[in-house]
Amino acid sequence: MKEVSKQIQKNPNVEISCFDGNNRLCLAGRLVRDERKEAKKHMLDNYPHLRAMYSEEDDNTEVLYFEDATATFSSFSEAPRTINF
Repeated sequence: MKEVSKQIQKNPNVEISCFDGNNRLCLAGRLVRDERKEAKKHMLDNYPHLRAMYSEEDDNTEVLYFEDATATFSSFSEAPRTINF
């Protein structure tokens, strides 16, 4: 169990921001844990290099998804655009 996982379990409200020099994306919402083995398997099938460390059968593999999320796209030259999902 990584420290960041423990922090998310205590407070699932998360914001991720990135900037490429011109454009900014801010993704905010509540992270929800998906306990299904199918979700874990799908993730590991798409990232096979993680299989050496993780398994869909263990409790150390975690799949999260955003709920009640907002994505805000902005730049220095355009008005911000927001998408709720």
